[in-house]
Amino acid sequence: MMLSVIFQVTCSLTAWLSLYACFCYWNKHRTYEWSCRLVTLMHGVIVTCLSGYVALIDGPWPLTHAGTPNTPLQVRVLCLTLGYFIFDLSWCMYFKTEGDLMLSHHTLSICGMVLVLGLGKSATEINAIVFVSEITNPLLQARWFLRETGRYRSFIGEVVDFSFVALFMVLRIGVGGQIMYSVIVSSSPIWLLKAGGLAMYIVSLGFMIEICSFARRKVLKKYHAWRSVSGRDVPLKTNGHLTPH
Repeated sequence: MMLSVIFQVTCSLTAWLSLYACFCYWNKHRTYEWSCRLVTLMHGVIVTCLSGYVALIDGPWPLTHAGTPNTPLQVRVLCLTLGYFIFDLSWCMYFKTEGDLMLSHHTLSICGMVLVLGLGKSATEINAIVFVSEITNPLLQARWFLRETGRYRSFIGEVVDFSFVALFMVLRIGVGGQIMYSVIVSSSPIWLLKAGGLAMYIVSLGFMIEICSFARRKVLKKYHAWRSVSGRDVPLKTNGHLTPH
């Protein structure tokens, strides 16, 4: 069983590395980060669909079946995403593009997936966590690409920002908190998995603080811009009377 898992993870890592190399070749005029984020975007879309299908349709239900044996489909999805996280963590460490929070997120993700694949159980809740975590990733990458191409300050940019913040708060913090609670109160998952899941949720709270700070700055900036425009639109008064236009 473990040989099969190691083989699948190796194939996954090779596939993501090969895809990255192809993107670098096809986008020679772009930076290496551009190609890496294309890989991240593809991983986010593919794994969101697969993990969502496993959590919501194929089952078992993560809120009631924490600690149950891994299914073959769960193992394949986790092997696929584990190979990606190994690739992305290595890339981030080599190019030094991310801070401690993101590196902690990737490290905890890798350790959690390795643990459940080694134990042969608890992939149900880990897969669900992958789903609520990765569903916001395509929007995050879309935001970066919009900034790089000079299209961020547009209606599309506003929609992407709003959708990202809303999905993060509802799914990653709200639903993620419910998943974390079900894991902690269940007697099936081992204590190490519970501790790792709690640490992962704390990292998500760290991301939430950064996102809230970003949202606050953006709202205040728009408010001040609106006040400035409104102030220019109001005619000035002279001796208590409106000045003529």
